[in-house]
Amino acid sequence: MPSDRKAWDYEPVAPLSGRAPRAGASLVAEDDEGAAVEISSQTSDSEISTTEKKSAKKEKARDARGGILKRGHGLTYAALFLFTVVLYLRPGELYPSALTASIAFYIGVLTLGVFAVSQLGLEGTLTARTREVNLILIFCLFGLLSIPLALDPRLAWETFSGVFIRCVIIFVVMVNAVRTTKRLRGQVWVALAAAFCLSFVAVNDYRLGNLTVEGYRVGGVGGGMFGNPNDLALFLVTVAPVSAAMFFGSRSVLGKAVYALTTLLLTAAVVVTFSRGGFLGLACAYTVMAWKLGRKNRVGVVLAVLACAALLVAVAPGNYLLRLLSIVSSDLDAVGSTGMRRQILLRSIWTAIVNPINGVGMGNFPLVSFRDLQSHNSYTQVAAEMGIPALVVYVLFVWTPFKGLRRIERETFEGRKRSRFFHLSVGVQSAMVGYMVSSFFGSVAYLWYVYYVVGYAVCLRRIYDSEEAKKLQVTTERAEGAGDVDEGAAYGLQTAPAGLRRSEGFGES
Repeated sequence: MPSDRKAWDYEPVAPLSGRAPRAGASLVAEDDEGAAVEISSQTSDSEISTTEKKSAKKEKARDARGGILKRGHGLTYAALFLFTVVLYLRPGELYPSALTASIAFYIGVLTLGVFAVSQLGLEGTLTARTREVNLILIFCLFGLLSIPLALDPRLAWETFSGVFIRCVIIFVVMVNAVRTTKRLRGQVWVALAAAFCLSFVAVNDYRLGNLTVEGYRVGGVGGGMFGNPNDLALFLVTVAPVSAAMFFGSRSVLGKAVYALTTLLLTAAVVVTFSRGGFLGLACAYTVMAWKLGRKNRVGVVLAVLACAALLVAVAPGNYLLRLLSIVSSDLDAVGSTGMRRQILLRSIWTAIVNPINGVGMGNFPLVSFRDLQSHNSYTQVAAEMGIPALVVYVLFVWTPFKGLRRIERETFEGRKRSRFFHLSVGVQSAMVGYMVSSFFGSVAYLWYVYYVVGYAVCLRRIYDSEEAKKLQVTTERAEGAGDVDEGAAYGLQTAPAGLRRSEGFGES
């Protein structure tokens, strides 16, 4: 007679009723690596108890990741999408006026207002409490605490209440509102379109000889987050790996052509900026991607990476190699920026050591630096201005999403030809690696770059988990509807490895 219990009425090892399994029967659980293991009825009580605890802990962790995402936040996402377009398009620079200069701010306020009402009505809370959200809220707290004791509290408040707090707000909105594959795809496409246009302008400027920085580098485009060639290169580093991943994941000839062209153009733009940090970040990002995509042919991956590096040096401008070599030899740096940055780096490290708890205040490092210059390193920027504990939180914020992305990569590897979750998870991981490397050469901890990349990672993980929960629910309901599922079968559905419940494609809505 079919059981009236549902799959989720059972513990990972034994039914809640406490009845022992049938003689000779076995149950399926998961070990620490997520692999299926069999527990027979002859298993000792101590072994069962240990496995129960481990499996219960895993189930609790799965529940914490969230179940099926509710539909909603349509208006919030529309406002977020518009804000992202305005942020990248920067109409205030193209058509200067009082209205265009503040349009991003007004749209941001609108986005926050719509989000707050929708989120409270939909889930009764202001935000989903993922680890990344908790970490960024703690990071904000450290920023606030640094203000009263700052060398210049007014400057610290201006730094906190300026771009930084807007980044945090938009990050929280993104994590909650981007809950379908179509929405995430829309956010990624906006970034790709912006990067394509910026790269086209940069490469064209180099072709025309508009070398406005140090006589041999193209400048940024406009002002703000793209006004400096190093900042422009950093943005491209966070987008190019995603474009390359979508090239490998695309199943249409046209899609592959578009993504290939975009990836090549973005790579060329990073080269013509002559940004050393941009080069190192992009090289590390592409290397990580190649290593993950070519895991079945490591020798071929190494040879391919070396070949690409040689090709890049061969086609790059004549003095590009000297520019890269100046990373290790300041004598090759014509303008002496390498030596100055080394001195500033040491000063920022010393400042963090002298002020380990609270730093000198957000945005206050230039007051103790050489020539009022920034630290040119996001890690020492945080440590010097907000203290060592804030640096730990910042690093955790950037590092934490890797666990979920690697899980998606692992669970979708076998079905990667049918699933774009695999390629996108690899692309976002590579982009995050690129940011972590490039941000060693820029004071960018309070700017937009990392918050969008981490936002992609969190949204991808939540969407993937939601799709998996939907598939498991449908499978369970169908099995129960057939009237032939017993307690063991229901239990097996619950404990099936996540890899067997893999989503069929990132392109699904």
